[in-house]
Amino acid sequence: MGSGQAVAVFGAYGHTGRFVVAQLRERGFVPVLSGRDADKLKELAVSEPGLDVRPASVDDPASLDDALAGAAAVINCAGPFATTAAPVIEAALRAGIPYVDVAAEIEANVDTFALFADRARAAGAVVVPAMAFYGGLGDLLATAAMGDWTAADEAHIAYGLSGWHPTAGTREAGAVSRERRGGRRIRYTKGQLEYHQDAPPALTWPFPDPMGPRAVIGEFSMADVVTVPSHLAVPEVRSYMTVEAATDLSAPDTPAPSAIDERGRSEQTFLVDVVVRSGGTERRAVARGRDIYAVTAPLAVEAVERILTGRTRTVGVASAGEIFDAPDFLRALSPHISLELSQ
Repeated sequence: MGSGQAVAVFGAYGHTGRFVVAQLRERGFVPVLSGRDADKLKELAVSEPGLDVRPASVDDPASLDDALAGAAAVINCAGPFATTAAPVIEAALRAGIPYVDVAAEIEANVDTFALFADRARAAGAVVVPAMAFYGGLGDLLATAAMGDWTAADEAHIAYGLSGWHPTAGTREAGAVSRERRGGRRIRYTKGQLEYHQDAPPALTWPFPDPMGPRAVIGEFSMADVVTVPSHLAVPEVRSYMTVEAATDLSAPDTPAPSAIDERGRSEQTFLVDVVVRSGGTERRAVARGRDIYAVTAPLAVEAVERILTGRTRTVGVASAGEIFDAPDFLRALSPHISLELSQ
């Protein structure tokens, strides 16, 4: 457990940030509340008494240094990560502490690997981007499914969401991503990211029971197209999204998620079905749970705890599946997800 170690949470007052703060407290850490909006931080502090409040701006390196002072690690929950990731990583490197973020933005994650891989490795620092439902969970599942394989021909990550009520942060981050790639869509094929103007294919994915076959948007690329091939020799990485969830996300009037239980989770359920194929052989990993934003918190906090207790496999910029023992990590999430591995 956290043993009272301080962990800075940048963007602590956001929807996902609040889940992260609660999870840190539950695991015995002491969250340090930080972010760009001082008024929202003060409001959060009322419901989280006794916690240190440290406003900071990505445009003010000194304020970020103050926010991270004395912390054992930092979790960045503040998007768009195209704006926040690099300055907070820089602050973490200056402080000599691990950095974890929950970025789902494909371009921001590409930037993190490109800009910081050499520096972080040389410094012996740990930087884990996309340690969230998108990017982190899919990568852990793909890595676990691979087992003793050193390479595969294809990795398929199918998201069976009952629906998707996006937060304001999700909408803002999505708008930034679309602008950065000129409205084009992305797929990972032949060992590289490709940009396309054509419409994505409409397919049916054979989800395990009880969900069963569902209509999906094919090549609905998420952060997995960055995290999975960053360390696995898989030249084709495809992700899919149930049509219902994709429709919710694209509709401008879909409301934000609302809590239905004491933990603040929404009614949304998910099934993530990961299939890796090599030749004629197929291996699968399946995770089920509730609320994609809520489950991001145990993913990020478990990562921090493992980093701080030395249960890591490398240094530098690394995705979840590369730096952690994927099957063991996934089993540790059993209070939050159910897991099935078939090899």
